Amino acid sequence: MAKKRIISVVGARPNFMKVAPLHRAFQKYHDKIEHLIVHTGQHYDFSMSDAFFKDLDMPVPSAFLGIGSGTHAEQTAKVMLEFEKVCIQLKPDLVIVVGDVNSTLACAITAVKLGIKVAHVEAGLRSFDRAMPEEINRVVTDTICNYCFVTEDSAIRNLKYEGFPEEKIFFVGNTMIDSLLYALDRANPAAVLAKFGLKPKEYVLVTLHRPTNVDEPEKLKEFLYIFKNLSKERKIIFPVHPRTRKDISFFGYESLVKEIPGLMLIEPLGYIEFLGLMYECDFVMTDSGGIQEETTAIQVPCLTLRTTTERPSTIETGTNILVKPELHNIEKAINDILKKSRKEGKVPPLWDGKASERIADIILKNLLT
Repeated sequence: MAKKRIISVVGARPNFMKVAPLHRAFQKYHDKIEHLIVHTGQHYDFSMSDAFFKDLDMPVPSAFLGIGSGTHAEQTAKVMLEFEKVCIQLKPDLVIVVGDVNSTLACAITAVKLGIKVAHVEAGLRSFDRAMPEEINRVVTDTICNYCFVTEDSAIRNLKYEGFPEEKIFFVGNTMIDSLLYALDRANPAAVLAKFGLKPKEYVLVTLHRPTNVDEPEKLKEFLYIFKNLSKERKIIFPVHPRTRKDISFFGYESLVKEIPGLMLIEPLGYIEFLGLMYECDFVMTDSGGIQEETTAIQVPCLTLRTTTERPSTIETGTNILVKPELHNIEKAINDILKKSRKEGKVPPLWDGKASERIADIILKNLLT
């Protein structure tokens, strides 16, 4: 029997952690499956792309589309145009898309219209906030794909409610946690702490990138005020997303940053270094999706500065606390986490580092026969 060809798509930082363990899992079936990776280039600088391939032992992509930045419409359209060429040339039997970035949506649409089956990994998650571009990407991708691999119970409920066929929903666990547990053995937290002159639990790790938090001058100024107060209790280390750094400069806030002695703005980090910082921090403040999962998996307290989350298991089961991103709410949450007893969380079911193995087994035995 001829090998079946599978293409997995990566485009932005979170995609790399989700696809890397899939690639390793497919190698077990190298005589039956040819697994290729296509990098759309939606995010492309060394720290946010190449470094993750190195840290996660990913192979060189079979195709790099070089899309780059742009509006949502520009990115989606460019990915569709270039990915169509790849599909016509490589003729895959299955396309795997992961997560909720523009590349996820664009490649799913392109493949489906070419008659190629599509599997969505991390399907069914919902914030129920249509103002989030990621929510649109999630909903549309799930609507048109053939198979859904899900990370938690809420995703199963959402997909059933939306009418997705139950027999094509597979509860497998979380491939991002596969990568985390794989990298944890290789991480050297002591080295990255020494690099930045830090000690365990003396600092807070911050990531902010959502437009609602960083693109409005008053909101960004509010965060700097919060950091100034927090810096009296903890150091703050902030790997700055390129857009956030651009906003700090554009709004003329460099002087405000300099007035916060405990705040360290650093460049985006590779995955293993970032994991080392997260593992030893006192707590995390973020507006990311994936970091909610990672902190829950390693039992680090997390304040998610958003009005909604598409990952409710991290709150219901894990260490995550959802905090409406307003001054009073954030300061109260910080005070609670510093002064009061902390929330104790558990790791959700099947977040055991074996999700990718389950996906590979299901695809080989059920979906490609």
